[in-house]
Amino acid sequence: MLVKKFRHVVFSSAILFSGVLTVSTSSVSAEKPEYGKVAYQHTEYLSEKIGPRVAGSPNEVKAGNYIFNELKQLGYQPSKQTFSYTRRGTTKTSANIIGTKISKSNKLKNNPQIIIGAHYDSVSVGKGADDNASSIGVILETAKAIQKRELHYDVKFVFFGAEEEGLRGSDYYVSQMSQEEKDRTIVMINLDSLLAGDNIYVYGSPGEDGWLRDLALDIAQKKGIPLGTNPGINPDYPQGTTGDWSDHAAFQEAGIPIGYLEATNWEIGDQDGYTQTVKHGEIWHTENDNLAFLEKEFPGRVETHLSQFTEILIQLMSDIKKVQ
Repeated sequence: MLVKKFRHVVFSSAILFSGVLTVSTSSVSAEKPEYGKVAYQHTEYLSEKIGPRVAGSPNEVKAGNYIFNELKQLGYQPSKQTFSYTRRGTTKTSANIIGTKISKSNKLKNNPQIIIGAHYDSVSVGKGADDNASSIGVILETAKAIQKRELHYDVKFVFFGAEEEGLRGSDYYVSQMSQEEKDRTIVMINLDSLLAGDNIYVYGSPGEDGWLRDLALDIAQKKGIPLGTNPGINPDYPQGTTGDWSDHAAFQEAGIPIGYLEATNWEIGDQDGYTQTVKHGEIWHTENDNLAFLEKEFPGRVETHLSQFTEILIQLMSDIKKVQ
């Protein structure tokens, strides 16, 4: 997650379900699979084996290569989108890692697509387990789970570089999208900082474009998962929405509906979603952002959150259906 100084968007408070898409939430299986184990392995590797992944650093490159190889093993034919930027007088190079799942039932060039994204860089303090190795783990487990599923749309997995230095990767990705790609992107789902927060949340765009949030809440209710949304206590961030401090921002600005999964606590601190926990306040961007601390101070939270977010994201992939 990016620091507060990049906030500026205030959204409408309307929350409606869009008529653009139909949904079909399936019943819970009697034999519930164990979600989150693969996500944990990826989270552990990125945060413990690689460690801090500062934008433009060798460790960010290692993390990008790791993600690239995982996508390749899953058959997603990954690519790297390299970009450069200047910050504080220094030019840095980073890359977005992209993998694509093409719908077999519809080979038309203008297939509807969903973008699922998260940043893989981190700040220099801590090991970046929560922010944001956790999201990479959940997306990679989801990519594995839907590997052979026939869906109603294409899926593009985009792992952004240099988020922590000004949303550089996601801004660059959107700047390179053609109008045709923007038009066929029915939603961008962003994940950021899933482990530490006291509560799990989903947010969406204002108005009818917030349909992904509503669908996720419906799925969670049916599965008994305590997923909530921003309660709207802070008038700067109306109910169901969030600010522009993560990789969803550029997509929403481009007119693409967004969904955003996160763990935090909107009822404490400045009631803006930045104070994640009652017990320790903010975890992201501190030395406490590592698995050892999280598992000691919040027993079971890491595994539970990874399981819950993974189950929700996988179910979303099945329940989104494009009207033909």
